[in-house]
Amino acid sequence: MNATPALDVNQARTRLGELTVIDVRTPGEYASGHLPGALNIPLDQLRKALPELTEAGHRGEILVVCASGTRSESACALLADKGITTATLIGGTSAWTAGGHDLDRPAAGPACATRSTWAMERQVRFTAGTIVLLGILLSLLHPLWLLLSAGIAGGLVFSALTNTCGMALMLAKLPHNRPKAADLGATLERLRRG
Repeated sequence: MNATPALDVNQARTRLGELTVIDVRTPGEYASGHLPGALNIPLDQLRKALPELTEAGHRGEILVVCASGTRSESACALLADKGITTATLIGGTSAWTAGGHDLDRPAAGPACATRSTWAMERQVRFTAGTIVLLGILLSLLHPLWLLLSAGIAGGLVFSALTNTCGMALMLAKLPHNRPKAADLGATLERLRRG
């Protein structure tokens, strides 16, 4: 398998005007700040955007972005399987801000229907910690509840070894992490127009 082409923060910054930037984080994460001009198509919605992404790929280069680079690499692999050439931003928006570059944020008010939420990694840490703590507390009632904590621990080890996260995939399906159909439709229309 070929490595995903990647741009570092400085390369991306100098070429930002010529790239189509796709942010594959959840709508809430996107609303908390994104690269200037980035369009939000969450990772689990990419298949719906394949025709528009194919067309955008014919017009120019596509840069895929997430919080740290993991989800964008997955997105690039999925798109490469469909014949769409993309690059990922090394370190994602975290590296972008660490490099001293500003993120765009939607204006507050009625026009901004999506509120920012915690980054997916933070949501996963919170959920895993809560479940482990709950398992420990419930084990005071019956020791078998420790299996709940052990299951989460095993899942975290598996997640680290495979560089995947089933919990993040499940959390992404929660309403606050889902795009509204109108929002995704508007994004795809902007992508069609180039």
